[in-house]
Amino acid sequence: MIRKISIKFLIGFFLIFSLSFVVLNQTVKEFIRSSNQSLVTDELEGLKNNSSGYVYQAFLINHYSNNQLYFGEIAKGIAVDLNRMTDSSVGIYNLAGKLLYTPDRSAFPTDKESDLQQAIQGNTAYSITYNGKRTTVLFSYPVIVDGAKVGILRFHKDFSSLYQQTEQVLQITLYIALAIFAAAFLFSYILSRHITIPLVQLTKASNEVKKGNLGIRLHFKRKDEIGRLADNFNDMIGQISRQIDIIEKDRDHLKQLHEQEKLFFDNITHELKTPLTSILGYAEIIRTNGEKDPIFFDKGMNHIIEESRRLHSMVLKLLEVSRSNHVTQEWQIVDTGAILRDVCESMTLRAQRYHKQIQYNLADGLIVLGDPDSVRQLFINLIDNAIKHSLPGSVVSVRGERVEDRIQFVFSNPSDPIDSDYVSRLFQPFYFVHAVDTEEGSVGLGLSIVKSIVQQMNGTIDIANEHSQTIVTVQLIALTEVEMENRS
Repeated sequence: MIRKISIKFLIGFFLIFSLSFVVLNQTVKEFIRSSNQSLVTDELEGLKNNSSGYVYQAFLINHYSNNQLYFGEIAKGIAVDLNRMTDSSVGIYNLAGKLLYTPDRSAFPTDKESDLQQAIQGNTAYSITYNGKRTTVLFSYPVIVDGAKVGILRFHKDFSSLYQQTEQVLQITLYIALAIFAAAFLFSYILSRHITIPLVQLTKASNEVKKGNLGIRLHFKRKDEIGRLADNFNDMIGQISRQIDIIEKDRDHLKQLHEQEKLFFDNITHELKTPLTSILGYAEIIRTNGEKDPIFFDKGMNHIIEESRRLHSMVLKLLEVSRSNHVTQEWQIVDTGAILRDVCESMTLRAQRYHKQIQYNLADGLIVLGDPDSVRQLFINLIDNAIKHSLPGSVVSVRGERVEDRIQFVFSNPSDPIDSDYVSRLFQPFYFVHAVDTEEGSVGLGLSIVKSIVQQMNGTIDIANEHSQTIVTVQLIALTEVEMENRS
């Protein structure tokens, strides 16, 4: 397609220049022809006036009447004098067209040509003869003296120099015009390539994009419209690439969410099914045997109670996750430092049961805007998770401080190494890194609830496992003194 455009450019330029050259050539030729004809006519008209005046004076000097006989008698003298005066060959004719006298008979053919025929009829006429580089004119007119025709004067004049000069002017003009048109055609050809070559590259680039190659770019060092077109093309491809990357990320994210949702329902189905199956089995056996076996009866009842409590705790945590994601609470001023200090003290007994300790270092004035119960649950889950998953006999460290406009809490505990791929999935519901988690009665919702509470308070939470230490960092937005005064 672009090649056709280039060919059309060249053919169009060639036709335009060729037609212009032909028109210019014909126009110049016609102008020179008209100019030469005007010069010849003017000179012959002057020649006629001068020669007519000379003949008339010759008649007056000798006091002859204006008759043809006298014109024939003085024909030789007139011819010789006019030949010298006009630098032309002169022929004297009677009114019938018969040659009376001429110094140069070779200049006047014997046949009666058109100019002589016109003079015989009483008209003034001339004819031009081209013979190679020589151009001659035969000029005839009737001589009239006192209103009567007395004879015919005929001149043979050479205009070769005039026509040779105009011919040279014509050739020079045409050569200059040809050079100008050749230069214009060459410039047009270069200009057409300057335009069409980038279009060819743009077409190839667009074909590559159509094939899915979004890494192609155009590099034109130009500041004209084509340069801006290339820049816009590059920007467009870049924008398409970014949009495709976003779409692919969204697709992968949706796929991941779908997988997480499937895993969530699979896990919750399994977690709910296990205690229900156990409760149903013990209940059916107790209904069948009654109290015949007191030991089994007590064991079965205790198991039913424990599984029911586990099921109840699981349902409450599921409801908490749902409530954290959908319910907007009325927030209030919360002293997170005081709540965390109270939680650490209350969780000390639980830590001692696992032969572990809790050490905390909390600054004053850790004030945020939130829900006190949710904040307490946030700290309980984090510390409980640290106690359960820390190494035996270890110390759980809790630190709280203000960092610029944020309140930062850091929970760390010694632990077994955790692969980085697993760390990023710890906030997923029902996800366990180690199988021992299920033995502790966990249902895998603690960190999921923690994350939803932090997000609800517009905070951030990160977890890392480095150098046999699991570190959880929580950042909440600090409440300024002005905001506290406005809410007081």
